[in-house]
Amino acid sequence: WQEFLARDFAEKELEPVAAEIDEQSKYPAVNIAKLAELGMMGIPFPEKYGGSGGGELSFIIVEEELARVCASTATVYFVTSGLGGQPIYRFSNEEQRQRWIPDIASGKKISAFGLTEAGAGSDPAAMTTTAAKTKGGYILNGTKIFITNGAEADLIIVFATVDKSLKHKGITSFVVEKGMPGFTVGKHEHKLGIRGSSTCELIFQDCFVPEANRLGQEGEGFKHAIKAIDGSRVSVAAQALGIAQGAFDKALAYSKERKQFGQTLSNLQAIQWMLADMATRLDAARLLTYRAAWLQENDMEFIKEASMAKLYASEMSEYVTSKAIQIYGGYGFVKDYPLERYFRDSRITEIYEGTSEMQRMTIARQLLKD
Repeated sequence: WQEFLARDFAEKELEPVAAEIDEQSKYPAVNIAKLAELGMMGIPFPEKYGGSGGGELSFIIVEEELARVCASTATVYFVTSGLGGQPIYRFSNEEQRQRWIPDIASGKKISAFGLTEAGAGSDPAAMTTTAAKTKGGYILNGTKIFITNGAEADLIIVFATVDKSLKHKGITSFVVEKGMPGFTVGKHEHKLGIRGSSTCELIFQDCFVPEANRLGQEGEGFKHAIKAIDGSRVSVAAQALGIAQGAFDKALAYSKERKQFGQTLSNLQAIQWMLADMATRLDAARLLTYRAAWLQENDMEFIKEASMAKLYASEMSEYVTSKAIQIYGGYGFVKDYPLERYFRDSRITEIYEGTSEMQRMTIARQLLKD
């Protein structure tokens, strides 16, 4: 039922404001509050912690439906309840879960994932943010960049090394809370797409984090980060799928209305073939994405499948949104119509949670590991 509710919500509540959110780079606070009221923010969390106990498949279908209309809202959603929220849930102890998860599941608090640095993007082991042990906790120093939800996040899972000489084995994960002394939000990025979600620099200057905010043991952070990213790749695939589906729906409808040479565009074979290719790629991406989500939901090996889904869906999305503009012609190039926004929003899906090149490396590695 959540999937049908998400589609109805997206069409009635998100579509009327999607262009304004993009144009003004406006954080969709009202949209997120409404999603929280509907219980959507808690889908992937157990009922014990205020969630609805839904599975990964339900979560990514909701992501797809939101992205079909407003990719910015979809981004805030999947980072809060997925990329940022899930590792806090999965790698915390019971006391920590009781302290943080109900607020995330209810939408009272926004979460974020603080991994990327200027010299540590695809190679997180190269990070330089440090966590020095001190009485009662740790002192964090360093800077994170390109952090989605960075401006609004109440809880951020931050990765820092307790010993640079240990490389990835020294990386440890912490939950940094808004308002902690020494933690500030720096530069806000002005972006090509998903403009309604904040992408920020996070600065830690002698930021004290209590030991009670450490997730797991020292040195387990790299494992936490990789597992979180593996799972989030399925969410990005769903986002790419939703963006492409939204563009395709608009182009299909337009082709049936627009007349040229005395007939509708949909009667022209060139347009028919374009639509056929778009629809076929959409279905292929959907099957790959749903398969990866099903495997993840059932605690089965899904690393290769997640990378396949993310790789194919993101590249498909750029193709479909580009062809949708082609079908619209000149109208597709102007902001009076949503096609150029879909095209801009799709581009990031080939970059974050691992570039297409990194996905190919992961797939090959999984194929050859035996």
